[in-house]
Amino acid sequence: MSSIRIAIPGDAEAILKIYAPYIEHTSFTFEMEVPGIDSFKERIASYLQTWPWLVCEIDGTIAGYAYGSRHRERVAYQWGVESSVYVHDDYQRIGVARALYTALIGILKLQGFRNLYAVINLPNDKSVSFHEKLGFEYFATYENVGYKLGRWKNVGWWQLQLNDYSMEPQPPVKFAEMKRREVESILETCGSLLKLTK
Repeated sequence: MSSIRIAIPGDAEAILKIYAPYIEHTSFTFEMEVPGIDSFKERIASYLQTWPWLVCEIDGTIAGYAYGSRHRERVAYQWGVESSVYVHDDYQRIGVARALYTALIGILKLQGFRNLYAVINLPNDKSVSFHEKLGFEYFATYENVGYKLGRWKNVGWWQLQLNDYSMEPQPPVKFAEMKRREVESILETCGSLLKLTK
């Protein structure tokens, strides 16, 4: 049994089991210390007020997750959003990331965001290929912008346009204020993208 669903703070421990190795052993995230369970619960709850945070659950196990987050703080940037996705090693290559991202993109589009940004710590050919297959286009590299695991790291930026750049745009709808029926329809459709072989 598999599904894409909205995360809850109670998922924090399972999500951290996926995320912690990326923090401790890679520079794919610039987070340096594994958060505590309680602070991570608060992070999930806080993000869910404004942006979607989704999990892929397979036979009762969280196989991966994806979420949107603030691009920049100033009000004029409010139509931009950043995305992240992480998948457990045991669930690679069965469509988990694609299903999560397809759902995430669909929801962010409905919310009224214009630009979705993927920020990729380089080199990461797998992530670059994944994002470009979904329509993201490269536009910039920040060189030597972060230092982790004994190396200065470059960060590449990819962009996906979600909606037209209409004049006098309304602020994006907060995720907590979206119609649940619309969200659930997207989640159900995207759950069918999983190519389960387990």
